[in-house]
Amino acid sequence: MAKLTQKPELLAPAGNMEKGRMALLYGADAIYLGGKMFGLRAFANNFELDEIAEIAAYAHSLGKKVYVTVNIFAHNEDIAKLPDYLRGLEQAKVDALLISDIGVWATARQVVPKLALHVSTQANTTNFAAAQAWEQLGAERVVLARELSLGEIKEISAKTSVELEAFVHGAMCISYSGRCLLSSYLTGRDGNRGACTQACRWEYDMYKLAEGKRPGEYFDLEEDERGTYVMNSKDLCLIEYLPQLMDAGVCSLKIEGRMKSVHYVATVVSVYRWAIDACWQDREHYSVPPEWITELNKVSHRQYTTGFAVSKPDHNAQVYTSSKYEQTHDFVGIVTGYDAANKRVYFEQRNNVKAGEPLELLQPDGRLLPFTLKDMQDADGAAIDCAPHAQQKFSAYSATELLPCSLLRRKVVKE
Repeated sequence: MAKLTQKPELLAPAGNMEKGRMALLYGADAIYLGGKMFGLRAFANNFELDEIAEIAAYAHSLGKKVYVTVNIFAHNEDIAKLPDYLRGLEQAKVDALLISDIGVWATARQVVPKLALHVSTQANTTNFAAAQAWEQLGAERVVLARELSLGEIKEISAKTSVELEAFVHGAMCISYSGRCLLSSYLTGRDGNRGACTQACRWEYDMYKLAEGKRPGEYFDLEEDERGTYVMNSKDLCLIEYLPQLMDAGVCSLKIEGRMKSVHYVATVVSVYRWAIDACWQDREHYSVPPEWITELNKVSHRQYTTGFAVSKPDHNAQVYTSSKYEQTHDFVGIVTGYDAANKRVYFEQRNNVKAGEPLELLQPDGRLLPFTLKDMQDADGAAIDCAPHAQQKFSAYSATELLPCSLLRRKVVKE
């Protein structure tokens, strides 16, 4: 692939309409989402066809794009339903489809020949020959497997002309690029058809792992009163390696997380927006300031790792004592509007919040402001001192105009 001539795309997850809009407002150049069928996140809210058309129109009004996952490994009954769904996506004016199954690919080529096709990471593209083969089949883009080093990505780029996309942030599956059989065997729910139970995150009660033909050889596992977690990868974070990814020719930098919260999507997208812009402007002197990592720690996440990018993961890439997430801040509200004449900001509650608490606001333009709720009122204008009800509408005094969709956060106080 030729050297990048334009800034890499920031691609963000959209588990529902609100998350999609937030991702675009907070700086994503494109979003990827799943419909009600043929995607690998069956437990996300996902989108009806009319909703896909709506979010596509909204993205296009901002000069941005929408990609739809059609990346299950299909069985016979799936293929029969596929053509009508593909035509619906074309009518919704989506920008590309993400596909992993060669049968789904062939059907899409026949039914919607003008629609751009991207090769999903589920296809496990780990070498240049595979990327070349997909290119010959008409792929506009290949989403690379997570199991590649930066050097391998650079070599693939040098030997192909197809666009390359790579994950830079989010959860890591304990399987080959997400193609997992564990859920199917343990629960009957097929992760390759969208119904993964995340069995790799369950608590397994054991002290050592042993292989039958290697008597006396054990892999020690740490265990506490909560149990042992043997397939519990840390989360991927490659924010420090954006220059190398750009040098390797990666044109789209992807954030994982269609099952994650609005707070997660907006915060992580905001940080990577800053990072990509800074790196593109001056790759040679690019560095990651502490405040970016501080922001990434505010959302629900596991400890961070560089995955396979720098070196093959060792035992330090796993978390053995808990499958719980960690975060430094709670998401407590979202700005829905501002009345400049009366200097009042309107919120929708997302967590119990009280007047006088030290809070902060992250705005869609990236500004971070300290904030305290003063003169709180409910939706009817009555004075209140807290908002305890789920998604309660309330307002507060603010001399400063606050942007719609700003996030209200509170620092977690550990007891």
